[in-house]
Amino acid sequence: MPDTLLGPRRLRPDDCPPAPVRDNPGTGRDERVRVREMLTYLASALPRFTSPAARLLALQCALRTDARGQVRLPAGLLRGMRLQGRQELWQELAQDRWLEMPVLKSAPVTVHLLDATVLDQAPGRSARRRAAHWALHCAPLVPPAVAPPVLRLTALVLAAHLSGHGSHGTDMDVLARLCGHSPHQTGEILDRLVALRTLAAWHRDRETDEVVWQLPMQHARPRPARLRTPSPDR
Repeated sequence: MPDTLLGPRRLRPDDCPPAPVRDNPGTGRDERVRVREMLTYLASALPRFTSPAARLLALQCALRTDARGQVRLPAGLLRGMRLQGRQELWQELAQDRWLEMPVLKSAPVTVHLLDATVLDQAPGRSARRRAAHWALHCAPLVPPAVAPPVLRLTALVLAAHLSGHGSHGTDMDVLARLCGHSPHQTGEILDRLVALRTLAAWHRDRETDEVVWQLPMQHARPRPARLRTPSPDR
């Protein structure tokens, strides 16, 4: 996939105004780190072909579980995630022996996790619940509410890897593994996030295999690398 697929341009300092204070990547740092660590664990605990929607469910369950592996998910939470009634997602995780199939007709939905590793988390439950809440509204990288799970998961992974600099980055292999996709698929998803203006631009360094992205409404420093932006007809 060529670096210039979507008509790249050099991002100039005046392309975007300075970021507002609410977009400070330092905000919620503990929550971001906790979510990133759990996403990394789930990338190894779940099969690579696990769907993005099932991964989002697994993340909420893992962060909200008590010491006995019990999780109670209110109907409002599942509605907000646009995953209420998605029985096939629970079946997907149950088939992988990650949890027991819950009774979805009850409210709240009570889930029993079978993954013993997530029961032995060092942070307290209240701290983990804050991280779970942050994962639902991972500012400043929030896609539209109607965005499909594949975009919401990728945006969450990117948000969990934000730094305090104008540009943010991580290895393509890491990004693809946490999202459960191939590098090519991940590149296409990043293009869609740019088209939605969730991202301002992104670039993949072919020598280091690092993916660098920038947020909308953020002051960007000049970089020698060219960043991808959508073409007018995308």
